[in-house]
Parts: sequence; C-alpha cells; structure tokens
Amino acid sequence: MILLDGGLSTVLEQGGADLSSTLWTARLLRDEPERIADAHRAYFRAGARVATTASYQATEKGMLTASVRIARSVRDEFDDPRLMVAASVGPFGAHLADGSEYRGDYGVPARTLRDFHAPRFEALAAAGPDLFAVETVPDLREAEVLVELTEEFGLPGWFSYSVRGGSTCSGQPLAEAYAVLAGCSCLVAAGVN
Repeated sequence: MILLDGGLSTVLEQGGADLSSTLWTARLLRDEPERIADAHRAYFRAGARVATTASYQATEKGMLTASVRIARSVRDEFDDPRLMVAASVGPFGAHLADGSEYRGDYGVPARTLRDFHAPRFEALAAAGPDLFAVETVPDLREAEVLVELTEEFGLPGWFSYSVRGGSTCSGQPLAEAYAVLAGCSCLVAAGVN
C-alpha cells in the first residue's frame, strides 16, 4: 500500500491561501510557490509517499514545470527514495474554470482534446515527475486521448473518472469507461472521485 497526499486545495485553504481565482491552486505557482512547497512538506511529514503537483488546472509551460520542480525539491529535502512526485493532469474542462470537468462532454472533437493535452504532458514529463496523476476525467472520449498520451510519454500513472452513480459524468457506463483503460500498460491504479 502507498499512502497518497490529500487534497492540495484543502490544505492550502486551511493555511490561508486564497483559491478563488480561475487558476485555483495553480495561481500559487506564480504568486506564492512557498505555500505549495509547505503543503507538500506537511503531507510528507504526515506519512504520504506521493506529492501530487499543483498542475491540475495549469496550462502554461512555466507553471506546469514549476509545479513539478517544487514538488521534486520538497521530496529531495527528505532524502527518502520511496517518495514520489505525481504530475497532476486535469481534464479539458478544468482549464475552462466553469465546473465542466464535472459535467463531461464539452462538445469538442478528440483532435482538440489532444491538441490541448499533448503540450501539457510534454511539459510535465520533461520536468521529471515519477508518474502522472490523470484526474477527474468526466468522459470516456477524453479518457481515450489521455490514455494514448500516457502511453506515448511512457511514465506510469493513475487515472480517475468523475462519476455519478454507475456512470461517468457524461453518462457513459463505468464498465465502458474502464474498458478504455484496460489496454494501458502504464496504468498503475484507477479509481473515481
């Protein structure tokens, strides 16, 4: 069993961070990176073995890179080879900052989703995380794109769908959604939120 960190936004808000901007936790990458570092430290001190980066909603290369750099720097302070950094990859809807990552189908083709996600994967992978954390995916069509990119970049990762009952937020049965993940050789875990 590997203990993950908790909700990054929760610990940041408890520490007094204002997360009301459309960038959410990513704003702190630019304005208050030490708050993010402190959150990672707190989770490692509490026994977490994985720090999830503040890149869920980030789209700019500099922010994506900074998210991994901060988490790696904190991990390295602990001098424990069991500690890992997971680069958070949020869904297309997260950057829209309108809650659509919890509704699903954005009405855009797979090519648009790939064009959006590929540079994010590239920037995150180049920054050197140990794995990807592909999170809160509401639609199996987006999952198909994300699985393909995860395979292309060759890092292990976990994958979570956002769901309502037995369906993705877009309304697809979970059995179909998980079938999309079945062929991903890089997948180390799958779940829901």
